[in-house]
Amino acid sequence: MTVISRLPGATEEQWDWQLRGACRAADSRLFFHPPGERGRAHEDRDRAAKAVCARCPVRERCLRHALAARERYGVWGGRTEEERQHILRRRRRNRGR
Repeated sequence: MTVISRLPGATEEQWDWQLRGACRAADSRLFFHPPGERGRAHEDRDRAAKAVCARCPVRERCLRHALAARERYGVWGGRTEEERQHILRRRRRNRGR
């Protein structure tokens, strides 16, 4: 579940980046795997989602949002759940130094 306390306020300036997302023209199922999806199907879907993200003008903003809100599911900003978790773990380790 998204940590709501980490979300920005309800002002248009905080959310209008979503209107420019390349994903708006795509089927949202591309970005969120169905239950039980594994192997080649999972990799192919992630690769296709990342291809949409690669041409997105707000990709970095999307990734920042996903990291700040601790989005648990889906491809956000061109990164999978596992990749985002790796980024967050690396940040925590670097803060501890």
